[in-house]
Amino acid sequence: MINIFIAPTGLKTGLTTISLGLIRALDAQGLKVGFVKPVAPHYANNERSSHLVKAVLQLNTPKPMHLNHVQHLISEGMLDRVLEDVVALHDQVAHDCDVVLIEGLVPDRSEPYTAKINAEIAKALNADVLLVSNGQARSLDQVRNELKLQMGLFGGSKGNLMGCLINKVGGPTHQTGILSGDANNDALDHHCTLEQCQSLQLRDCPILGVIPWQAELISPRMLDIARAVNAKTLHEGELHTRRVLRVAVCARTLPNVIDSLRPGTLVVTPGDRDDIILATAMAALNGTPLAGLLLTSGFQPNSSITHLCQRALHTGVPVLHTDLDTFSTVRMLADMDTHVSIDDVDRVQQIMESVASHVDAELMLKRFGAPHASRLSPAAFRYQLVARARSQLQRIVLPEGEEPRTIQAASICQERGIAQCVLLGRREAIEQVALAQEITLPDDLQIIDPADTREQYVAGMVELRKHKQLTEPMALAQLEDNVVLGTMMLALDHVDGLVSGAIHTTANTIRPALQLIKTAPNAKLVSSVFFMGLPDQVLVYGDCAVNPDPNAEELADIAIQSADSAKAMGIQPKIAMLSYSTGESGSGADVVKVRQATELVRQLRPDLLVDGPLQYDAATTASVASSKAPNSPVAGHATVLVFPDLNTGNTTYKAVQRSANVISIGPMLQGLAKPVNDLSRGALVEDIVYTIALTAIQAQALKQ
Repeated sequence: MINIFIAPTGLKTGLTTISLGLIRALDAQGLKVGFVKPVAPHYANNERSSHLVKAVLQLNTPKPMHLNHVQHLISEGMLDRVLEDVVALHDQVAHDCDVVLIEGLVPDRSEPYTAKINAEIAKALNADVLLVSNGQARSLDQVRNELKLQMGLFGGSKGNLMGCLINKVGGPTHQTGILSGDANNDALDHHCTLEQCQSLQLRDCPILGVIPWQAELISPRMLDIARAVNAKTLHEGELHTRRVLRVAVCARTLPNVIDSLRPGTLVVTPGDRDDIILATAMAALNGTPLAGLLLTSGFQPNSSITHLCQRALHTGVPVLHTDLDTFSTVRMLADMDTHVSIDDVDRVQQIMESVASHVDAELMLKRFGAPHASRLSPAAFRYQLVARARSQLQRIVLPEGEEPRTIQAASICQERGIAQCVLLGRREAIEQVALAQEITLPDDLQIIDPADTREQYVAGMVELRKHKQLTEPMALAQLEDNVVLGTMMLALDHVDGLVSGAIHTTANTIRPALQLIKTAPNAKLVSSVFFMGLPDQVLVYGDCAVNPDPNAEELADIAIQSADSAKAMGIQPKIAMLSYSTGESGSGADVVKVRQATELVRQLRPDLLVDGPLQYDAATTASVASSKAPNSPVAGHATVLVFPDLNTGNTTYKAVQRSANVISIGPMLQGLAKPVNDLSRGALVEDIVYTIALTAIQAQALKQ
């Protein structure tokens, strides 16, 4: 086991975000990570790092000691007692962990013992020390000198220094409350840059990551704004999800306000400014995702204005009002605490992903020679998905090319090299959406106008459907559907895979594939799997989306397909055929079906580990398996869970996803001759990105 002590070199290093990001980065390498904050500042009654680690990552971490108590013990000559307590806290989380992160105290001149406490804790736990410096609004010399000072405190070249991270590089000079205008508009020329920090050379202390300052990572929700100024809600809209990137105080004439109506803008204006309210409504109707509208001075729009804005309100824009005047409201926003709220899980996840993406985790592992871990955590699974997809670029067509989430996901995939995306849609419509959403379209992102290409697929479609007496006019009419057009592109090998479903039903996605792509040679049917990201591992659920009531032969085929899908995605398949009874304990047609399907899998694929019937708890929980199925090679360790019917599978997947706050990726369709995948109509941009990656990996497998 490796201990890493996170030592901030000064104030405002973003220590909590660094700790969370490091957990995510190491987790993505397949390591099981523990976390402990031994000592918390005396003012931190609900210490933020520990709370977020518990609430968001579901990691058990002990309550830290308070600094004033620790300082009292040290002043009484009881440092050894303090360190014994620190070791005890560490031991509470260290069992079964590959790495334990220990978060230190922020050095503060008003707290004279903090630097000494950090050094003593690191020494007591024999921890490798990772320094964290604040690069915001500071010169490279300032960063270098601060790092050198802390290196000396931790023993320099003779100590256990593993390296350093530099956080918030490129941030504005004055960061208080929410920013007006662009985030970096007041950065000075002499501030250190990303390139300078990355090239910084320090003896025995390599740079393990440089994290840029990003305005979106400090962006509060409209809910947080309402709390901060004690505002009342006139229209809730997407109050819990819309985020504020900037504040526009609209006290000027309308022509001088329009340029401020941008994505993520909170519009603050007196409630009697009907012109500003109407302009905000027009921007929302044009597709600009404003953060919200905050009306001041106790005024509310009259009923005729509210009625005129109804369609704009249906876009989700929240509307708040306060009795404070505009000046007082803006002053409160300027003084607002921008630390992440403890209930803002989405923002915490964004912060973790951003920090983790800028940490050189592989170099970090080399520095302390971490053991290889076979554990596949959700983060490690997603990391592997992206890495596998990038290894051999595939062309993925997106028929819903004018849909905002799809456009953003395609841009991300293109930039990250996950896939060569092809958007089906009118270029002017796609560019208008991108402009309204402030999405930068990569130069190599391909856009195909269906009207320009539809006719070239008519002959091919007639040939594929000639047994159904399809005529050219009928084919041309069907190709008006972009999903059908995209499927024809796949059928003729003009693309390698297809992803749809953000605005189409599952049937709209699967039907053209069954008609034009057909099933794979050895497949009896098309089925689906979900990849369920539980806290410690990824499980495969099949089939939770397609087949209502498969018979024994079909259920066996679903199991084999699901096992092969698991293996293709780096998960070692151990198949549990689920039922309401375990082993020979139950009877009835449903249990018999599962028992027969299990035997068929054994006959058809003797290379696979499979057992059934098994109850869910016997399949996944070792303690239950030891009593219910003690001789099973699968029970207690199943990674592929095959449900007996769609009712059971879909209900279970949604219950686990929502109740346990589990991230799921899917459904991924299997059994088709070429990869086609369906999205949930409530899919997030991240969901679409990972589905594109899954599709690319499926396409790679078919070419091997």
